[in-house]
Amino acid sequence: MNKPPVEIYDTTLRDGSQGEGINFSVADKLRLAAKLDAFGIHYIEGGWPGANPKDLEFFQLAARRRWRHARLAAFSMTRRKGVRVEDDELMRQLLAAETPVVTIVGKTWLLHVKEVLRARPDENLAMIADTIRYLKDRGKTVIYDAEHAFDGYKDHPDYALETWRAAERAGADCVCLCDTNGGSLPEEIRRIVEAARARLTGPLGIHTHNDCGLGVANALAGIEAGATQVQGTINGYGERTGNCNLTSVIPLLHFKLGRACVPAASLPKLKELSEFVDEVANVRHDPRQPWVGQTAFAHKGGMHVHAIDRVARSYEHIDPAAVGNTRRVLVSDLSGRTNILLKAAELGFKLDPEAPETRAITARVKQLESQGYEFEAAEASLALLIRGILEHNPELLFTVDSYHVSVRSNGTSSICEATIKVRAGDKVHHTVAEGDGPVNALDGALRSALIRSFPQLRRVTLTDYKVRILEGLPGTAAKTRVLITSTDGHRQWGTVGVSENIITASLQALVDSIEYALLPWPRASAEASTSAAPRRTRTRPARNHPRV
Repeated sequence: MNKPPVEIYDTTLRDGSQGEGINFSVADKLRLAAKLDAFGIHYIEGGWPGANPKDLEFFQLAARRRWRHARLAAFSMTRRKGVRVEDDELMRQLLAAETPVVTIVGKTWLLHVKEVLRARPDENLAMIADTIRYLKDRGKTVIYDAEHAFDGYKDHPDYALETWRAAERAGADCVCLCDTNGGSLPEEIRRIVEAARARLTGPLGIHTHNDCGLGVANALAGIEAGATQVQGTINGYGERTGNCNLTSVIPLLHFKLGRACVPAASLPKLKELSEFVDEVANVRHDPRQPWVGQTAFAHKGGMHVHAIDRVARSYEHIDPAAVGNTRRVLVSDLSGRTNILLKAAELGFKLDPEAPETRAITARVKQLESQGYEFEAAEASLALLIRGILEHNPELLFTVDSYHVSVRSNGTSSICEATIKVRAGDKVHHTVAEGDGPVNALDGALRSALIRSFPQLRRVTLTDYKVRILEGLPGTAAKTRVLITSTDGHRQWGTVGVSENIITASLQALVDSIEYALLPWPRASAEASTSAAPRRTRTRPARNHPRV
């Protein structure tokens, strides 16, 4: 028997914005809503028009737009205690939003009715029914969010059911059961949704929070028990530890449960959607997100890589491309020869498995990683290493003859200054630069010197800089690992440097970054660098940078 489709109700713009560090402007919300609509989301909850002027402005602007797939929903609560529904300012604001759908939250838990709302149980039932009936009479599709549905049912099941029946009798188009505190277990969700399904006749929804790490599991339990609408947020944004993550629920419904939700053609755009929402929210994308994270299909252990090279599904539960992701082979001290072969191919190099160069590359990577180098986020450094071994120490494009970094104070602020002398062919360039810090000054001096011989470096900028003190080494003698991300506006790549001296480590990574930018790489290398920074290793310097 075919299972009914599941409606996706997105509340990123309202519930998601309640997460710590998440703040959307009106322009942000309009961009996000357009993206969600294009993806095929059924309902987009735009906000609470009575909560702040920004949400009301959003609805006013959204009303002028044409939405292809989604129906816009405005959120509010039931009429206030002791106020007639037609006199309640909340209802006026809700209608002013001019959305086809309104979502009303009401109390299920007697604890809230008596202690928070300070209302009688029958009065709460009237508040639910009056509000829904009033909005239905004005032509709205009404979704009723039963707040604390599961906690309320566990305490007083009969009253909880009566609140849900009151909503349905008043005309609610869907009664959505909310695990507001996020403290329920999947079995509890399943049991209570089944109880609601047995007593109600209309559609049920499920709205879960992730306080126990079960937001997605609980949503699936609710769907399996009979809910046909799931509410959540992109990337799991939300108050406390967040809401049910739609970037997990959507592919689970489609690929694992065989339930139709968004258009099948949208699924390969899932990773793009996830990254877009993070970008607008100014949140660093979580690389460990299931399905859409950078590491979701990353393989490091040699045995795993060897297996996926023969049969991809032996270590992957789904084709990464199905959700817009890509397989990544990581290279580290855990790598076998297969890792090197596959990563080299990804970077544009064709290696002979039995060639001495391949064995040399594998051995060199393991040696450098044991010294503190880390190539997973530095694929440009790895690409340079492979090139150096394959081409048997090619001539360097430039070398650093000397450098000096100093910090001086004028009494009110500190000024960092770097002096560097570089040799490019038969030309020697000697420059000085100031910067916000020693590394910024060194980067400026190096770039300024080399631009004279390589003007294309004007397009190259440093976009990220990370420092880690390597564990297991004492105090000031500890080694420092520096990871740098650079871009020329088309590609992005990462490089690594390691030294007891943070300036030396930084210069190693900077030199690799510039060398990578100057070399003509194979097409595959350029493409690979956009998803996970490129890497290098070269035989010539045992990684005591020959050019520094």
